[in-house]
Amino acid sequence: ELMTGYTMLRNGGVGNGGQPWVLRWSSRIRLTWLSFTLFIILVFFPLIAHYYLTTIDDADDAGKRIFGPRAGNELCEVKHVQDLCRIRESVSEELLQLEAKRQELNSEIAKLNLKIEACKKSIENAKQDLLQLKNVISQTEHSYKELMAQNQPKLSLPIRLLPDKDDVTFPLPKSNRNCRLHNCFDYSRCPLTSGFPVYVYNSDDYPFGSSLDPLIKQAFEATVRTNVYVTENANIACVYIILVGEMQEPIMPKPTELEQQLHSLPYWRTDGHNHLIINLSRKSETQNFIYNISTGRAMIAQSTFYDAQYRPGFDIVVSPLVHAMSEPNFLEIPPQVPVKRKYLFSFQGEKIESLRSSLQEVRSFEEEIEGNAPADYDDRIITTLKAVQDSKLDFVLVEFTCKNQPKASLPTEWALCGERDDRLELLKLSTFALIITPGDTRLVISAGCTMRLFEALEVGAIPVVLGEQVQLPYNDVIRWNEAALIIPKPRITEVHFLLRSISDNDLLAMRRQGRFLWETYFSTSDNVFSTVLAVIRTRIQIPAAPIREEPAVEIPHRSGKAAGTDPNMADNGDLDLGPVETEPPYASPKYLRNFTLTAMDIYRNWNSAPGPFHLFPYTPFDPVLPSEAKFLGSGTGFRPIGGGAGGSGKEFQAALGGNVPREQFTVVMLTYEREEVLMNSLERLNGLPYLNKVVVVWNSPKLPSEDLLWPDIGVPIMVVRTEKNSLNNRFLPWAEIDTEAILSIDDDAHLRHDEIMFGFRVWREARDRIVGFPGRYHAWDIPHQSWLYNSNYSCELSMVLTGAAFFHKYYAYLYSYVMPQAIRDMVDEYINCEDIAMNFLVSHLTRKPPIKVTSRWTFRCPGCPQALSHDDSHFHERHKCINFFVKVYGYMPLLYTQFRVDSVLFKTRLPHDKTKCFKFI
Repeated sequence: ELMTGYTMLRNGGVGNGGQPWVLRWSSRIRLTWLSFTLFIILVFFPLIAHYYLTTIDDADDAGKRIFGPRAGNELCEVKHVQDLCRIRESVSEELLQLEAKRQELNSEIAKLNLKIEACKKSIENAKQDLLQLKNVISQTEHSYKELMAQNQPKLSLPIRLLPDKDDVTFPLPKSNRNCRLHNCFDYSRCPLTSGFPVYVYNSDDYPFGSSLDPLIKQAFEATVRTNVYVTENANIACVYIILVGEMQEPIMPKPTELEQQLHSLPYWRTDGHNHLIINLSRKSETQNFIYNISTGRAMIAQSTFYDAQYRPGFDIVVSPLVHAMSEPNFLEIPPQVPVKRKYLFSFQGEKIESLRSSLQEVRSFEEEIEGNAPADYDDRIITTLKAVQDSKLDFVLVEFTCKNQPKASLPTEWALCGERDDRLELLKLSTFALIITPGDTRLVISAGCTMRLFEALEVGAIPVVLGEQVQLPYNDVIRWNEAALIIPKPRITEVHFLLRSISDNDLLAMRRQGRFLWETYFSTSDNVFSTVLAVIRTRIQIPAAPIREEPAVEIPHRSGKAAGTDPNMADNGDLDLGPVETEPPYASPKYLRNFTLTAMDIYRNWNSAPGPFHLFPYTPFDPVLPSEAKFLGSGTGFRPIGGGAGGSGKEFQAALGGNVPREQFTVVMLTYEREEVLMNSLERLNGLPYLNKVVVVWNSPKLPSEDLLWPDIGVPIMVVRTEKNSLNNRFLPWAEIDTEAILSIDDDAHLRHDEIMFGFRVWREARDRIVGFPGRYHAWDIPHQSWLYNSNYSCELSMVLTGAAFFHKYYAYLYSYVMPQAIRDMVDEYINCEDIAMNFLVSHLTRKPPIKVTSRWTFRCPGCPQALSHDDSHFHERHKCINFFVKVYGYMPLLYTQFRVDSVLFKTRLPHDKTKCFKFI
């Protein structure tokens, strides 16, 4: 049974021949087929569909396309499809119309936006104009308050009163010897506002003119033609001048003839008042032929005077005219250092005639002598000087007998020995030069003494004048004790001790002052004539004529391009630089005391500053300023005090600070055919506070491009044309410069506004100095025994380059009109060294070094054309310039300094609510 069951189970539980097993097998086949069919459908059908879909649009025949668009209007054959097509076309037309309207509206919107921008710009301009008007009103009110506080209203010049043609009669003095300005000069012909007109007679129109020395007459006529005071209208003249000497002895007229010719001058007016008789001497033996001539009330200017003839405060002792028609050669003038030379002192001369014999011969003098004859100290002088020479304590050279025939001289006067060149060679080796006055004390000055004085000053030998009664040239306006020693003859035994006791510093100061006196008042015919006129003008208290300013020929240019702001220039951090657009152009005040200074400080006018400051006899930095400085601003002495606002934050930055409440500066920029660089530099000045104007010195003969559009930087830009390409044009005193402060800057110099502002603030505290950024120094080359120019980084400096520096306009006048022409000629020759020349000038005048601000040593100008300073010969030329300038000045005027200036609170820790005065990176 068990076996049977097992068999039945194995056969599927059916016992009728296995039919259920077949059914099971067929069901299995159907499942397999169904699975295979599904596999085919799911795998191959997508592949076939993908193939046809990718090849449908590649058929060339459009009719074979299955899904492509039908040709013609096949899709519109059905009615409702046609309706859809019409709707589509209608919508397309509407869309086109809407697009056209949209474009039209966009165009209108763009136009309206332009109008809005124009309106905004006009509103901004109107605001700026309104702000400027408000500031002008405020400035006017401030000026009015200042005038009311000073109680000094500005007065206009009175109408000039012309002198009467008729002779003015006033009381005659008892004797012509008693003539002084108050009783022998007609002030009515010289009002304060007259300008001091001077009429000069033509000597050739009179017989004595043929007897004049040709060189002196030619030099005098050349000087007269260029003098600003000379007029051809004799009716308005204040002073009348006639040249009567030096006369040539063979054809010299008799005294009576010369007297008649003088009295016959057309404007002599019976007594010669307001006349000046000039007798110039070119030689030491010039005679005093005017002594026996009646000159009435006329003033006399000559080199030889007797006590009975000289009228102090009325007559003038003039220097000899040695260089009649030539300029001094600076290369032949010895240097002022070393201070001590081979000989302590020297003297060469021979006394032709003793005092006693001269008193017997000159009988006209004996009639005027009261008391005994003066003592003759010459014998004692000879004995003492020979003893000093024989003692060998110092090298001295004294000779009382000439090796050759001595020059002709007046009685009791020490005659000159040898030729001029020989005497100069001896003086170049002498520290002091003895000048022994004539033994006759009634001879207050002689041509021989003035010639010795001239030669000593010329070569730097300090004059030692033995005889305190002497009247040196222009003695009432020149402080001679600063350049010479005047010792009474009885002190001859103490002279050696006195000369040995003078320090080297005092010796150098006296030598430098003597060099100035010689250059300014003695050296040329122009200087002699100008000095004579200045003495008379100062005595009668008439202010000097204003110094000439350089007229500018402006080059027309178009402006209007809005200046951008250089991010490097505008990146001042949290620094408020002060009023940028709220300060209208403000010129430095002019002097108001020109007509009173000559009356108040007649002596100080010529001697206000010590030592070398006398290169120009007036300075704008002195509290009391002479009238000659009429061309300058008011200076620190005349400004109201109280400009400093104090503080450390915006209360400091909002005001200029310092002792001058309001002040601006002018930028002077020299350029030469670099228009793109120039435009970029001008744009960087946009928004610079306290900028008055920009003067662009166009140094090229080629005018700027006609299509060049200049930037609008908020202040006037004046382009001036120069006569020639010269670096000296940088320092011309252009009439368009209305401020005392000048920022001289190169067209490729990159300076931030905060740096410029700091330099300006520092300059205002040191107005007599050059204040700038790049520093340089000079050094002594021991192997070659010469000076070198050095631009390396150094712990000390002696120069500041004027390619980025502030200086006073005063120095522009001195550089262009007073500084020796030889220096300007060398600058033109090398096209170099103008900055060195300016540093020499200022250091020579002030005896102070320049001031360097910030840490800048050089300037970078990416993309700028090659500059002159990059040439290999640039430094060699500057070496030559320094050594040449030293020869011209006679010494090295540059001084070293080892510091630079930073602000008071620079790198100072402050509370967070305060900002520093200045901040540099």
